[in-house]
Amino acid sequence: MVYKYDFLIIGSGIAGMSYALKVARAHKGKVCMICKTSLDEANTSFAQGGVASVTNLEIDNFDKHIQDTMIAGDYISDYDAVKQVVTKAPEQIKELVEWGTNFDKMQDGRFDLHREGGHSEFRILHHADDTGAEIQRALMDAVRSNPDIIIKENHFAVEIITQHHLGARVTRRTPYINCYGAYVLNPETQKVDTYLSKVTVMCTGGCGAVYQTTTNPVIATGDGEAMVYRAKGTVADMEFVQFHPTSLYHPGETHPAFLITEAMRGYGGILKLPTGDTFMEKYDKRLSLAPRDIVARAIDKEMKMHGLDHVCLDVTHKDPEETKHHFPNIYAKCLSIGIDITKEMIPVRPAAHYMCGGIKVDLNGCSNIEGLYALGECSCTGLHGGNRLASNSLIEAVVYADSAAKHSIDHVDDFVFNDKVPEWNDDGTLTNEEHVLITQSVKEVGQIMSNYVGIVRSDLRLKRAWDRLDLIYEETEALFKRVKISKDLCELRNMINTGYLITRMAIERKESRGLHYTVDYPVHAYDKKKDK
Repeated sequence: MVYKYDFLIIGSGIAGMSYALKVARAHKGKVCMICKTSLDEANTSFAQGGVASVTNLEIDNFDKHIQDTMIAGDYISDYDAVKQVVTKAPEQIKELVEWGTNFDKMQDGRFDLHREGGHSEFRILHHADDTGAEIQRALMDAVRSNPDIIIKENHFAVEIITQHHLGARVTRRTPYINCYGAYVLNPETQKVDTYLSKVTVMCTGGCGAVYQTTTNPVIATGDGEAMVYRAKGTVADMEFVQFHPTSLYHPGETHPAFLITEAMRGYGGILKLPTGDTFMEKYDKRLSLAPRDIVARAIDKEMKMHGLDHVCLDVTHKDPEETKHHFPNIYAKCLSIGIDITKEMIPVRPAAHYMCGGIKVDLNGCSNIEGLYALGECSCTGLHGGNRLASNSLIEAVVYADSAAKHSIDHVDDFVFNDKVPEWNDDGTLTNEEHVLITQSVKEVGQIMSNYVGIVRSDLRLKRAWDRLDLIYEETEALFKRVKISKDLCELRNMINTGYLITRMAIERKESRGLHYTVDYPVHAYDKKKDK
């Protein structure tokens, strides 16, 4: 089957849905959203903490938020991107509210603001401890009630279509690569359909599932980054994988591991060893409120030093009723596994959480491929630099969705449907009955990435990861050519590509910077300058 849509959106989180709503109301063409599972299973719905935006001008201002972001990003954030997100955040918060998002407010009607690690002021808007789920709910209601948005749930984008599929030779030096849409796997027919588009928007979310333990859902397999990289698009900063310091330690749950929001440390939670001893004073004067990379490395070191599976987060000194009020979902979740957080410490450990790099885009969300935009976690806007400031991701998604919507509405008429695109050819391929080949390789990728490309790295470990991933890549590509397309096989390919990109960029960065910490180059770039 061949379908034609003016705007083709691949992904259904906060970035994809807010973009869809914005272009649909312009009535500039047909809008279609490809969703690999159901509409509600996106990274957005797992975001507990909140949305960062300057709203209380009595204590806060844009310059403070910009400075906090630059510091957290280890001063390699793109200043223009930071300024754009910070200054446009309030108007996008207003739009989220208009779409039905309920942020918690105080009795006087002002937003009830939290403070999280790395923020100099209280500026985090939230909805209890499930802010992402609340935003996702509001956007889903708005999208589903909009007759101008076609939603294709449980459809999987296999590849984006470029002139490569027309027989042209496309390399990373090709000056103009054009995107004509995507090949998409239909779950009912198990056939790959052709979706032609004028504008294609990649909003596929993160890639935490390439690690053994992650706060991301199992679907976060780096699909967007991998598809664009294979199409010879520019991908950047993939070495900067943010590990959330505090996922709930519960061995049966790793994809996703339940997130214990950073807001709990902002609330007064203290990191301790299971013995009750504190340890953050050894690592940073900000103690438990230090930025995530510092806290994650500290926990990783303490666990290795003491041979522990986890450390603990203690809120037992806080008022029990206040704790239950602020963190009802965390309280209920912990209680379900036998832990009363008002009386007992919470077992926590780091887990892969957020990709700061991704598909390189400009201030309008445009990639280097003509007609292709990228938004949300799969993109690299330059906002996060070496490390994402807490709660900056959701606001980045809506600000860039707004910029991309305005830009693509203005330029959609510059593009035409390419009717010469051939249909997907799977002649002569066999049905894949060796599913164990895929499941085993998925496990191996997770082990390789967690053991060799984790919180603390070394040249030796990275080289070993590179070699192991290369072997699995060759095996998987041979399988891909031999069997019929399946979602699981495509996800495995994407995981391998994504793991390769993280590893390669980690090898290329010969310094410890932001989230990339290597024992072979432990001296920070600034400290090197001081030595000279």
